[in-house]
Amino acid sequence: MAYVFSDGYGYLQNSSGVLGSAVNIKYKKKYNKIKRIIKDLVFENAALCDQVSQMQEKILIVKEERRFLLKKLYHLQAIAETDNQLQIHTPKLPTAGLSPPSATSDTSSSAKKTSTKKRVTSEILETIKMNPKVKKSNTTKTKKIVHPIPLDITGRPVFPIVLGGLTVHSLGEVVSDRPDYHSEDLIFPVGYCSTRVYGSLKNPERKCVYTCKIVDGGTAPSFEIVADSDLDAPLVGNSARECHSMLLRHINRAVGVEVVNTKGRGPEFFGLSHPTIQNLIQSSPGTRKCSLYKWSRFEVSRSGGEPLMEENDPSLNFDALQRSIAFSKSHMVSVIKDEPSEQLLSSSSATLRDLLMS
Repeated sequence: MAYVFSDGYGYLQNSSGVLGSAVNIKYKKKYNKIKRIIKDLVFENAALCDQVSQMQEKILIVKEERRFLLKKLYHLQAIAETDNQLQIHTPKLPTAGLSPPSATSDTSSSAKKTSTKKRVTSEILETIKMNPKVKKSNTTKTKKIVHPIPLDITGRPVFPIVLGGLTVHSLGEVVSDRPDYHSEDLIFPVGYCSTRVYGSLKNPERKCVYTCKIVDGGTAPSFEIVADSDLDAPLVGNSARECHSMLLRHINRAVGVEVVNTKGRGPEFFGLSHPTIQNLIQSSPGTRKCSLYKWSRFEVSRSGGEPLMEENDPSLNFDALQRSIAFSKSHMVSVIKDEPSEQLLSSSSATLRDLLMS
C-alpha cells in the first residue's frame, strides 16, 4: 500500500517511489565502482602480458648468446690444444757457448754483440733446417649434422620426434652413477622409448610397428623390442645389438632364406646413434657425470634437410627389406629352374642302362 504525503511546498510524493530511487542510486554506485575495478584489472592484465612477452624475447636473445659463446668456447679450446701441442713439439734454441760481452771498450763490446747476433741467427737457421715445421694435428672431432626439430617456449623438444622411419616418444633419464648405462660413444637413458616400422615377425612382407625401450635392469640396462602384432613376446637382451640380432634371426626364419645379415645394428634401430637424438641425450641433465662418455660435437643443418639414414639397409628399412626378400625369392626360383627335371634324369639313366647291357 502506497502512502502519499505532502512536502513543505505543497507537492504530493509517493513513499515507495522515493525508496526505489534511493536503492537504484546505491546499486548504481556499486556498479560504477565494480566497473572501475574491472577496467583497472584489464589494464593491469595487459601490462603483465606485455612484460611476459618482453621477458620471453629477452630469454630467446640470451639463449642465442649462450649458444654463440659456447660455440666460441669450443673453438678457442681447440686452438689452445693445438698451441699446446706445438709448444711441446717445437725445439728449444741452443744457448750454450754464448758469453756475455766484456765492458773493456765500446768498440770491442759492439763487435762482440754483432758476432753473437750473427752466431744466434746462424744457429736458428740451422735448427729450422734440421727440424721441419710441426704440422697441426687434427685434434678436433668431426661435427655431426643435426636435423632441426620443433621446440616449445622453454626450449625443450616437442614429442614425438619423427625422423624418417624412426619416431622417438621419450628420451628417458640419464643414469650417471652406474658405468654400464653409458659407453664412450653412446648413453642409454632409462625410460627411452622409440618406435620403428619394419617387417612383421610372422610375415615379414607386412608392416609392423616395433617399440624399442630401455628399462632399468639394476647394474646394467635391459633392452626390449616389442612388436605390436605380438605384445606378449618381447625380445629382451643385454644390449640393443643383441635384441636387433634376435629380430633379424626371426625374420630370416620366417622367410626361410637369409635375407638380412643377423649381425645387428641395435643403436641405429633404437635411434640412439642418430645425431639428433644423440645431441638431445647429450644435453640432458646428468650427462656430465658420465665418466666414460666422450662428448661429441654437433652442428645444426643449415639447409634444413634431414641427415640420410641407411635407406638401403634391409636390417633397418622396411622397403629395403622387401627388395631383399624379392631378390632372394627370384634367385631361388631361378636356381630351381636350372636344376634338371626328374624325367630327364630317368631318360638319361635308361640310356646308360641300355649301353651297359649291349
